[in-house]
Amino acid sequence: MTYIGAATSRVDGLAKVTGAAKYAAEIRPAGLAHGAVITSTIARGQLKRIDVSEALKVKGVLDVLTHLNRPEMSADDQSYKDDVAPDGSPFRPLYDDRILFDGQPIALVVAETLEVAQYAASLVQVEYDRGPHITDVHRRMKEAPALEPTDATGADAYAPPNPRGAAEKAFAAADVRHQGEYHVPIEHHNPIELFASTAIFEGNGKLTIYDKTQGVQNVQRYVSRVLKMKPEDVRIMSPFMGGGFGSGLRPQYQVILAGLAALALKRSVRVVLTRQQMYGLGYRPAMVQRIELGAKADGTLEAVMHDAVTVTSQYERFYRQETGWSGLLYRCDNAKYAHRIAPLDLVTSCDMRAPSAATGVYALECAMDELAVALGIDPLELRLKCYSDRDQHNGKPYSSKNLRECYHQGAEAFGWGKRNPEPRSMRDGSDLVGWGMATGVWEALQVPIAVRIVLTSNGHAEVSCATSDIGTGTYTIMAQVTADMLGLPLENITVKLGDSTLPQSPVEGGSWIAASVANGIATTADAVRRELLGLASKMPDSPLAGVVLEEVKLADGKIVSQHDPARGISIADAMRHGGVDRIEQEKATRFAKDETQAHNVHSAVFAEVKIDEELGIIRVTRVVSAVAAGRILNPKTASSQILGGVVWGIGMALHEETLIDHGFGRVMNANIAEYHVPVNADIHDIKVIFVDEPDQSINRLGIKGLGEIGIVGVAAAIANAVYHATGTRVRDLPITLDKLDRP
Repeated sequence: MTYIGAATSRVDGLAKVTGAAKYAAEIRPAGLAHGAVITSTIARGQLKRIDVSEALKVKGVLDVLTHLNRPEMSADDQSYKDDVAPDGSPFRPLYDDRILFDGQPIALVVAETLEVAQYAASLVQVEYDRGPHITDVHRRMKEAPALEPTDATGADAYAPPNPRGAAEKAFAAADVRHQGEYHVPIEHHNPIELFASTAIFEGNGKLTIYDKTQGVQNVQRYVSRVLKMKPEDVRIMSPFMGGGFGSGLRPQYQVILAGLAALALKRSVRVVLTRQQMYGLGYRPAMVQRIELGAKADGTLEAVMHDAVTVTSQYERFYRQETGWSGLLYRCDNAKYAHRIAPLDLVTSCDMRAPSAATGVYALECAMDELAVALGIDPLELRLKCYSDRDQHNGKPYSSKNLRECYHQGAEAFGWGKRNPEPRSMRDGSDLVGWGMATGVWEALQVPIAVRIVLTSNGHAEVSCATSDIGTGTYTIMAQVTADMLGLPLENITVKLGDSTLPQSPVEGGSWIAASVANGIATTADAVRRELLGLASKMPDSPLAGVVLEEVKLADGKIVSQHDPARGISIADAMRHGGVDRIEQEKATRFAKDETQAHNVHSAVFAEVKIDEELGIIRVTRVVSAVAAGRILNPKTASSQILGGVVWGIGMALHEETLIDHGFGRVMNANIAEYHVPVNADIHDIKVIFVDEPDQSINRLGIKGLGEIGIVGVAAAIANAVYHATGTRVRDLPITLDKLDRP
């Protein structure tokens, strides 16, 4: 049986549904103490006084850590820069008396039980010297510093690309012009699992920390530097993670608080953030974008101009490539970009699913829909007319791009040909019906990685890598690829991951891990096959004598000739004859930089909305997402990834918005009752189509990333459908009923 490409259930599914899978807050070492975090109630200023005396009187309280009495921490700013830190001076939890944002941790109460810790935390008295703050992006618009543009090979991959042609002149001369300003609010990650760390104090003074993270080795390096410990004295474990979506790329402050407390008390300590405290972490930055499109009367694009202002903190400069997607996606000789960042008195913004693409493509695809309306042509026809087989930034052809087929299959499955283009022309009883579509695009990334395989003579294999499974199914695809590469049944494969002592892996994000680790497994499996061939060829009268490595494969528990399956030897016999009980190989895989081709994944999203004409209530009743993403490792888990992305896109379009009281600089809806996300009743029919897209050059297995693309274009398709249903164009997300014109 071939496992790659087969719809396979998650190999870790049973452990998760039975509770056998243990998460960071479920580890129970002996003598465990519990920490409760106290956070600031001002957005900027200094701590004037912290009175912990009443808290210390409570029975069961072990200590209250503040910047005044915590264990020693590094004074070197560089120690706080993790692997994915942006430019600037990273936040130092519990380091000094400065307040940089509302919700900043200022103390940790540690007690024998969580309830005692939480009660004692309520008794701590805090006084501040409050400073002036700004949390409203619109107050920073004029003074927001601009990022310098870069060419395709520039060192700053997130800066706006260099302009091409004469965009302003071409725009002025265009037959049809569109200008629009599009707003995306701050959005917060709301994974089910809260951020948590259980720091186990080992007898020799070492720390083993179970942490919620997307990168155990990133956290290990960060913790060892910040706490001034030897790297070998810190081990980070994260075998299971209940959703990350970018929030776990960087170490969160609770891991340092748990480590500090464990060192101070010389015992194990758990720190779990509350749901409200989760809103004191990173977020998708608010954006104000201006798109200007100019076209000939036939729809040919003449000019694309995209300006964006995005939010970051006062102490770090976080940004992503917000504007470049507009110049990448469609054929146009004249393009110009500007990107400014607005520093506010908030915690640093961060990556959230498809960072920059989810927001930048939203503005572009709404603008393309508006241009289609102005031209009087079908929105799909406009996109096909402007289709490009090359990366417009650098002229490189794509290694593979089957977006045309995404348009075709998606439109056919949706029934797009039956669309009446006139707004308010389609109805279902008392509901207005709207159909909208958009394009999705993301990068096909891959990163250096190392994999270890241990094959035993009884036909079992263990594959290990420090990478994380953030819920995307990494356990499963690692097992599938290993089974195929070694010719073993899936049930004979054991996967180990999420442990900083395992072979090297970067953080899991950007949709790069599946392609990277799968090809890493293939590299290491080659070394296993080579060693097996060496053993098999030395057997008396070996049918594989003189056969070279390229001519053999592993299949059905044997090493066999690819040309003649009858010429084979069982793996067990080869190892037994060689006197070997186990074969262990660890290899690193690096991917050569391709200077000749561009690598991306694409999608076409079609959405139907039904809107109560009197109440303005919007329902997304149908979505079709057609995706071209290279070779699909597992259609079952891959489809689940796209479904999840579509659901999140519905939330982005209609629900999600972090509301800040700018007078206090404080999030007002820091809970999942008032921060709205889609629930089951909001989700109806979603159809996922995977369009065949062979890619022989991107990597050996032809794999592209998949997790991010699912959300890209969804919000735009829904916004365009809302316009088609109502005739009202809403450019300010989320689209709520108060923004619709109604009788």
